[in-house]
Amino acid sequence: MLLVQFFGLLSFAQVKYHAKTVEVLVSGTSTMHDWTMKSSTGECSAAFVFNSSNQLSSLTSMNFTVPAKSLKSEHSGMDKNAYKALKTDKNSSITYALTAATVTANGSISCRGKLTIAGATLDTDLLATYKMNADRSITISVVKKIQMKDFNMDPPTFMMGAVKTGNEVSLQFDLLLVKQ
Repeated sequence: MLLVQFFGLLSFAQVKYHAKTVEVLVSGTSTMHDWTMKSSTGECSAAFVFNSSNQLSSLTSMNFTVPAKSLKSEHSGMDKNAYKALKTDKNSSITYALTAATVTANGSISCRGKLTIAGATLDTDLLATYKMNADRSITISVVKKIQMKDFNMDPPTFMMGAVKTGNEVSLQFDLLLVKQ
């Protein structure tokens, strides 16, 4: 009986993963043109549980961090204004810390967690898609629209206020997670 319980526990063990690759896109609009900032710098650690059929059954923890100044556009002037809006002098990172998650067999994960941007932390729901790869790595993609003002950010302006960015911003995170 102890052997059955032992093997039962093994079949539901947590498996720790970390990010092999991170791609972050932040995009929005302005009165002049749409804009995008990109980063391939960041860290993510996560713990997953697999069922006895070796299928992903739950996500028990996840922490994600991207250095705010790693976000770059095609224009250094825009970057400078974005860093000011992100308050990077006092808040060097954008983070997400998972508090709860529900994994479905159809390839989605409903996440609840704490998103911190520009020093403001909000409870935030994310809907991620995942794919188990042949090598047991996991590809995860998330797109989330946020309002800058919700995070106490002033949408940046350019050319003495003649060009204004919109309040809504789209965050996209694409991760390739591998076993630790």
